[in-house]
Amino acid sequence: MHPDSLARAVLCLAAFTALTACDPVPMSPERAAQICEEQARAAQGPTGSVTFGVNSRTGPYTGASIGITDDYLRGRDPLAVYSNCVMRRTGQAPIRPPVLR
Repeated sequence: MHPDSLARAVLCLAAFTALTACDPVPMSPERAAQICEEQARAAQGPTGSVTFGVNSRTGPYTGASIGITDDYLRGRDPLAVYSNCVMRRTGQAPIRPPVLR
């Protein structure tokens, strides 16, 4: 075998090994369901939270947050958001229906 051919073969083998090592670990269907339920809930409408309290160093504090997702703004069905999310993450249909509000 010619030295250039051997070097090319080793390089190809190294590249193949590097590419196959980058395959993501498949997500469990249950974990995907949990993550995708959150996305489906967010597609139902705006979310928000308010916090307030007092601490001994700085005194009173307050905070507020409002979240609006792209899925909500586009009017996507939360059940479709859930199904598409699970399919994208696992490559299979959901194992259970989502628990929404």
